Amino acid sequence: MKEGKKSTLKKVLAHISSYKWILVISILLAAVTVALTLYFPILSGRAIDCILGPGEVDFTALYALAERMVIVVLLTALAQWLMNVCNNQITYQVIRDVREEAFEKIQKLPLKYIDGHSYGDVVSRIIADVDQFADGLLMGFTQLFTGVITIIGTLGFMLSINVGITLLVVILTPLSLFVAKFIATRTHDMFLLQSKTRGEQTALIDEMIGNEKVVQAYGQEDRVLGRFDEINGRLEKCSLRAIFFSSLTNPCTRFVNNMVYAGVAILGACLAIGGGHAAGFIAFLGGAVTVGELSCLLSYANQYTKPFNEISGVVTELQNALACASRIFELIEEEPQSPEPEHPAVVEHFDGSVTLEHVYFSYVPEQHLIEDFNLQVKKGERVAIVGPTGCGKTTLINLLMRFYDVNSGRICVSGTDIMEMNRSDLRDGFGMVLQETWLKTGTIRENIAMAREDATEAEVVEAAKAAHAHSFIKRLPNGYDTVVSEDGDSLSQGQKQLLCIARVMLALPPMLILDEATSSIDTRTELKIQNAFAKMMQGRTSFIVAHRLSTIKEADIILVMKDGNIIEQGNHRELLARGGFYANLYNSQFAK
Repeated sequence: MKEGKKSTLKKVLAHISSYKWILVISILLAAVTVALTLYFPILSGRAIDCILGPGEVDFTALYALAERMVIVVLLTALAQWLMNVCNNQITYQVIRDVREEAFEKIQKLPLKYIDGHSYGDVVSRIIADVDQFADGLLMGFTQLFTGVITIIGTLGFMLSINVGITLLVVILTPLSLFVAKFIATRTHDMFLLQSKTRGEQTALIDEMIGNEKVVQAYGQEDRVLGRFDEINGRLEKCSLRAIFFSSLTNPCTRFVNNMVYAGVAILGACLAIGGGHAAGFIAFLGGAVTVGELSCLLSYANQYTKPFNEISGVVTELQNALACASRIFELIEEEPQSPEPEHPAVVEHFDGSVTLEHVYFSYVPEQHLIEDFNLQVKKGERVAIVGPTGCGKTTLINLLMRFYDVNSGRICVSGTDIMEMNRSDLRDGFGMVLQETWLKTGTIRENIAMAREDATEAEVVEAAKAAHAHSFIKRLPNGYDTVVSEDGDSLSQGQKQLLCIARVMLALPPMLILDEATSSIDTRTELKIQNAFAKMMQGRTSFIVAHRLSTIKEADIILVMKDGNIIEQGNHRELLARGGFYANLYNSQFAK
């Protein structure tokens, strides 16, 4: 765990090093702030010494000191403000960089990572954990530098006044450092557990809000509340433990620091009022002090101990920040998807031919799915894929699009191995309509034009008409300018699917993938769309995944899959005539 903290700290410092000049300015301003702050007690001590007694006040010197004190206060405030500006700049630029790296990594992560982690936990890392990291980093910049410089500067000023009192302070100081270190080293694990539990809670909330209708429809409210209460209870316990133990730091160090202050006060008072037989002792401690110097020493003792309280709080907060940073860096350093080839093959024109040769694939090694899969699709053929749930239909689509890579074997498109192509180039050749619809926050027009950003208004409308979406779009409050959310809650599932179909109609790619593309559309509209698809498929290679076998009668090839293998292959009439697995599936849907 200690190695993990060191590793995380190195990564944080590496990010900060990009802004080292702002950091240098911040440290210089911190030094100026501390120097002026520590100079003020000297002026106030001199001012006290100007007041000797009733009627014995040196007003001329007092006024000059007062003017100087006002100037010092104003300069201190200006330096501190500029230092805070620099600290904010460093903190939020580092946080911006970390979030950009994390979001960029999400775009490069293999799909299996996204499938294997809850969305809420990923969101929690990028939002909540980075915010906690920012708070700790800002506190560190604001208080750590000034605290360290204050400690060093105070000792220097105290030495110039009295060596003996300074030595007393130095001897008692390690107690405060020991207490702070003892507590801080035991709070990191607690904060890490708190961060993980918070991510688990965010994941549950995200899942339940996104599926609220299903939860209510099946009466799962009490069960979900039970799960939430259990996670919330664990979060309460680990948060209380982390906060309780970290909160011990401040009072413990304050106790030690008050001992330092009391020691300075007692010893300084003795030096201020001592004389006669105590002269040898006073000389041994560095000589007598005036009342003004005692006031100055007490002020320095207070300022010297104050940074220890602040630094102990900073160290505790940094434990939380480092725990959160370790989670976000864990995401950033996840193994990305396999890199693109150095010299990618470029397909000038997709002819639509697709070949799969001895393909093996499984999501997890111990569970075999597709084994020794072979398929040859000619240009313009319509290939329908049918079979029971879990047989590998959608998996085959994921492999064609390289959302997942094959374990062995190869897939060729237009005679080129897809592993030798850039993913973006490969995907440009396909158009997809899936059972699960996806819309982005924006207008209806923007959602359709996602397929072709250079499309004209007329082309967008024509695509919507081809998908039979134009009529319902015109009934919306602002037509094509109607804004929809990511979930598209204002639209029905069928309407969202029509928009996705319109997207493909606009792109008109050389190859099509239709995975239950009309599953949420009424029968009458489906018939019209099937006719539109039939026209669009002419001359284009198409892969159609369907459970309703009536929609694939006209396919050139029907692949019947079971347990990751093709068990039957042929057109609709041939497969029915064989009376095999396909015939049983078909007859079960149309039994008299």
